[in-house]
Amino acid sequence: MITDPQELDTGVDEVIRFEGVVKRYGRRQAPAVTDLTFSVRRGELVALVGPSGCGKSTILRMVNRLVEPTAGRVVVDGRDTGHVDVVTLRRGIGYVIQAAGLMPHRTVRHNVGTVPRLLGWDRDVTARRVDELLDLVGLDPATYGDRYPAQLSGGQQQRVGVARALAADPPVLLMDEPFGAVDPVVRDRLQTEFRRIQTDLRKTVLFVTHDLDEAVRIADRVAVFSSGGVLEQLADPQTLLSAPANDTVVAFTGSDRGLRRLAVTPLRAEDLDKPLVVAPEDGAAYAATALDVDRGQFAVVVSRGEVVGWVPRGALREAARSGPRDARVRDVLRPFRATATTRQDLRAAFSALLAQDAPLLPVLDDGGYAGALTPDVVLRALRRETTGP
Repeated sequence: MITDPQELDTGVDEVIRFEGVVKRYGRRQAPAVTDLTFSVRRGELVALVGPSGCGKSTILRMVNRLVEPTAGRVVVDGRDTGHVDVVTLRRGIGYVIQAAGLMPHRTVRHNVGTVPRLLGWDRDVTARRVDELLDLVGLDPATYGDRYPAQLSGGQQQRVGVARALAADPPVLLMDEPFGAVDPVVRDRLQTEFRRIQTDLRKTVLFVTHDLDEAVRIADRVAVFSSGGVLEQLADPQTLLSAPANDTVVAFTGSDRGLRRLAVTPLRAEDLDKPLVVAPEDGAAYAATALDVDRGQFAVVVSRGEVVGWVPRGALREAARSGPRDARVRDVLRPFRATATTRQDLRAAFSALLAQDAPLLPVLDDGGYAGALTPDVVLRALRRETTGP
């Protein structure tokens, strides 16, 4: 018998494994989950998606035995959960649900420290762990620690729920539509915050969501289910969107899956355009001639390593023909409203490009100018991800 949640961590690469799992709620009813076999690797986040009633939450709850399988078995770190004391099992698995499920009569500190107290942790150790986790999820312990759930916004309650699930440092984290009850702006922030936390902690996570965009944004792999809990495809987001396994997955991912791929395609320096670079003090006539030789339509203006704007060839020609003889690039340059970085995905960078009145967007790499994003770059990057290097 496992006596401590940390004993669940035995070094097995497959932390969660479903082996021929079936779940029926009545002898004559169709199964809610059908012959499910797949595994989740250590430190991996797998998102479960599919239409309502396809068994996503049932699959999740069979891991911590809130639901018992009818047939087959669920294995956590090499141990059949059916042979593990259910209370001990659940204390070693973090669980986050929609609307957080906080105890309303307890403060934030008491909510986060629930499992460590049940495990008999020292009071001072628990207090330090609670403060550490509140900091981790972006809530100042001094400000929020003594508040009650009713005094928090929906997004703040979800953060407390995540902190509570992480309190005893469980090797496995189950999340059942944790961000579904908050507005889109808060949801976006929570997704970003959780992805940051997951990057730091590398927990093994099963994440249920009805939102495909959320799944491809945060997951390492996505499992698509159809009615009856049938696993149709398990793949990384890029593969799922570029190579759906069958018509069921095609229908679920939608006709706009090509656009969704922007969110899972990284922005890389080697894909960027390299338009002519000029300096603000360069002569307009010189820059126009250089653009003619380069056969470019515009140039990027860089001063002392910093991008300051861009100039179209037509404006340089006009300044050279009709302006003063000493006309300079700085006299006709147009500033950029935004920049992108190679740490962003194509969706964020392309959105910034569309939001400004310019045919290109400068991209920075380690603070320096790396090249320009254009619509052609987007197409090249998508093709590169489809065909491989």
